[in-house]
Amino acid sequence: MTMLKFERRRFLWQSTLAALGVAVSGSTGNFNHSPKKILRFGLAADSHYADRPPLRTRYYRQSLEKMRYFIEMMNKQKVDFVMHLGDFKDEDENKRADDTLSYLKAIESEYARFEGPIYHCVGNHDVDSITKTQFIEGIENTGISTKKSYYSFDTEFFHCIVLDANYYEDGRDHFYKYPIDFQNTNIPQVEIEWLENVLSLHKNKPVLVFCHHPLFHFIRDDKQFHVNNYLQIQQLFQNHGKVAAVFQGHVHEERFQQVNGTHYITQLGMVDYQGVENSCFSIIELDMAGIEIHGYKRASSHNLVI
Repeated sequence: MTMLKFERRRFLWQSTLAALGVAVSGSTGNFNHSPKKILRFGLAADSHYADRPPLRTRYYRQSLEKMRYFIEMMNKQKVDFVMHLGDFKDEDENKRADDTLSYLKAIESEYARFEGPIYHCVGNHDVDSITKTQFIEGIENTGISTKKSYYSFDTEFFHCIVLDANYYEDGRDHFYKYPIDFQNTNIPQVEIEWLENVLSLHKNKPVLVFCHHPLFHFIRDDKQFHVNNYLQIQQLFQNHGKVAAVFQGHVHEERFQQVNGTHYITQLGMVDYQGVENSCFSIIELDMAGIEIHGYKRASSHNLVI
């Protein structure tokens, strides 16, 4: 991004928040001198809880304890809400729906101990031996009455959008009990039209986006991890002009990329490596200077200027 575009975007960011009642004096772009934080939330991804033995780096059974610790920390920190970026649970070798639903119930009971709003993205492992409908019916997204897997909600100064890319090109839901290509993920047309409408209705408010699958180019070991039509989604964000950040899971790796002024951020997987000391989660803080990521355990910390 050129300096002129950067300064224009920063002006839009600050002027928008000022119009919403946020004090802008003293904002320097340096988090050490930033004014009062206007949003703080907890972020976790890829807990993959199931009653199954470890596989490579994944310690599935330990995700209950890791989730319990995450929620204890978020309650102590009194964050505004918590968001899980998907692959909330997993399945065992037998792939029975009843067993998988019991794993979902167990991990949701720990997540629901948070003393505030809780939200979920749908991950590919959330629709393995159970359907998307079964997954959604087994979780709570606070204040969301719809049964759709994509939705949005307001905070005082931000609008938050949760997307779902677990679809074939024709809009049918993924269901991984039957063989399908995990690299073939899509935001279907009906969801795109919904997204366009939501962005239009909130054109004067900064936006945060959450999605399990990366919405920026992500290839690793010759495998595609990003959403097929991510460029179309990025264009919608660019047209809006105030999409500050997109938070994603799926890849069990940290990457930070900025595209047309929007930060694309991926989170490490909670399930990986043994013991609570090897868990990972973050607290995200936003103010007039930008985004501050406080990483816990394996997660790293970053300051991102908007």
